[in-house]
Amino acid sequence: MLNTKNCKSLIALAVFLLIASGASYAQVGITSVPFLQIEPDSRTAGMGNSGVAIADNATAVFWNPAGLAFQEGHEVSITHADWLPNFNVDMFYDYLAGRYYVEGIGTIGGHITFLNLGEQEHRDAGNNLIGEFSSYEIAGGFSYGFKLNENFAVGTGIRFIFSNLVPSGTLVEGQTARNGTSVGLDLGTLYRSNHFLVANREAQIRAGLNLSNLGPSIQYTDEAQKDPLPTLLRVGWAYKMDLDQDGFNSITLSNDFSKIMARYETDEEGGPVAMNPLKALVRSWDTISRHDGQQTVELPLSEQIMIGVGLEYWYDNLFALRTGYFYESPNNGNREFLTFGAGLRYNIFGVDFSYIYTLEEEHPLANTLRFTASLNF
Repeated sequence: MLNTKNCKSLIALAVFLLIASGASYAQVGITSVPFLQIEPDSRTAGMGNSGVAIADNATAVFWNPAGLAFQEGHEVSITHADWLPNFNVDMFYDYLAGRYYVEGIGTIGGHITFLNLGEQEHRDAGNNLIGEFSSYEIAGGFSYGFKLNENFAVGTGIRFIFSNLVPSGTLVEGQTARNGTSVGLDLGTLYRSNHFLVANREAQIRAGLNLSNLGPSIQYTDEAQKDPLPTLLRVGWAYKMDLDQDGFNSITLSNDFSKIMARYETDEEGGPVAMNPLKALVRSWDTISRHDGQQTVELPLSEQIMIGVGLEYWYDNLFALRTGYFYESPNNGNREFLTFGAGLRYNIFGVDFSYIYTLEEEHPLANTLRFTASLNF
């Protein structure tokens, strides 16, 4: 028998699985390992979670691996965030990313994602405390981008996923629990136009697409309890323009549209079972029937789309200000918030932070801060 250390931990974990997964609902279930959807860098998190067409630093391994093809040099960045801070629990998120340029080969990227879910109590059937354990999820992988020409690139990545919610072998509701493992594949494309002039000021248009976390479902107990990975399709564009002819001041406007591509279907006994991920890519465009505990909600395609819009201002590539807006249908995750952020660059060092201001009071994501430090060399 498992109990959390206190009620706050239980609520926080449950809310995380429901809120952080966003649009992960499909019929009667949610996707596994929703921590893979957490936006990992403060820059694009401050721009309304819109980065698929930007992807110009090491975190391109998350946003769009094709972005690595346009990068040279080496970079390491690390992001930290206390997760669900309003619940005052010991949950935190860390993301380490890096890129390395190899002459004649291109740029290779790598990352490690870690979510700490805190300490839990382990109790027997008589509710006697027999120990404590830590819950966490971790993923790591590599990515590579390749230029097809000076304007168009493709990229791919692979990540290995390990989910340790309870100790392997623990009995949970009469079933033996196990650690969840899987492998996710990313596929991306990125277009960057040649620079052109608008009112004698240099500008550029970018467009990107990324399909992330395509892979086999994760199993925690028996075969029938498998849950799909949070396969996400993200498409978007960005427009960058200098505000003066000298290029000291510039702005970037970005816009992402994203959608969960994981689905459930009904087995012979009428229960939900994770759909084959390739089949789900085709079926995910249909209307979803989802039970909210009281009634069945029909979720059309328009309500399955998540929208992010961001704006970034740079002064002489030294100081940046950012803001953004993120929207998700009330029937499909119900996340709606404003984002704010800033960044500093000095020589090879960089620091960024972002802040979430939720439009709903007491929202689990309210007051979330991310901090990113980077080193370019």
